[in-house]
Amino acid sequence: MLAFAPLHAAASVAATVVTWLSGTLEPLTGGAATAAAIVLFTVGVRLLISPLTLAQVRGERRRAALAPEVRDLQRRYADDPARLQSELFALYRRAGASPVAGCLPALLQAPFFMVMYRLFATGDGIDNSSSAGLTPRGDLEPSRSLLDERLGGVPLGWHLGDGLSGPVLAVFGVLLVALLALAWYSSRRARRAAAATGAVAGTPTEGPGAATLGRLLPLLPYTTVLVALVVPLAAVLYLVTTTGWTALEQVVLRRSQPAVIDAR
Repeated sequence: MLAFAPLHAAASVAATVVTWLSGTLEPLTGGAATAAAIVLFTVGVRLLISPLTLAQVRGERRRAALAPEVRDLQRRYADDPARLQSELFALYRRAGASPVAGCLPALLQAPFFMVMYRLFATGDGIDNSSSAGLTPRGDLEPSRSLLDERLGGVPLGWHLGDGLSGPVLAVFGVLLVALLALAWYSSRRARRAAAATGAVAGTPTEGPGAATLGRLLPLLPYTTVLVALVVPLAAVLYLVTTTGWTALEQVVLRRSQPAVIDAR
């Protein structure tokens, strides 16, 4: 699956960094060192790609600032779709903006997320010679891999489908509740943003499926909860951390956006 050499090489580098962080944190965090290393590594990568996030937010704000003019053009040329498209693209060109502002920075972030998810969900990048003979059910062998370390007594390679016990229910339960709360928060913000800016319907990409897309977008955050039900504990930790970071970015970077919209 995804046997792509550059991706595997990047996952190997990431595994080395996580292993080093785990060893560094062990005196402070004990048996939870690898789990803490996953959280710290995820935060570090998100900080590394924060300039891309800033570029994405700037593009979204340019697009939001043009929303009143977009709606005006839609009213004027409602009966002439071809002229409407032409006028809309001309408006964005004059403003130095893009009707799909924010998409390119988001796409550039994707490889980073692929590497982290691949590492924590499959263990790809970990030296196979050091993980031979290990299982997610906690069978200890002389040499161990990242996914065989534990959090609350549960191996980081454990899936919910591997079996339920007290520690498994406690650890996964806390993380799944956190993901549900973050998904609800992100979904609520998505609905409010769509209602305030007409983000889907107010662009040249408007079409018959725009309304359906607008209804589906607020549901997307809940897909992380569904993914968490089938991936190992290490990947669930990654999902909680990166989703929490995204929610924090929404609060910090997009907090002034509603004020701009209300001032129309």
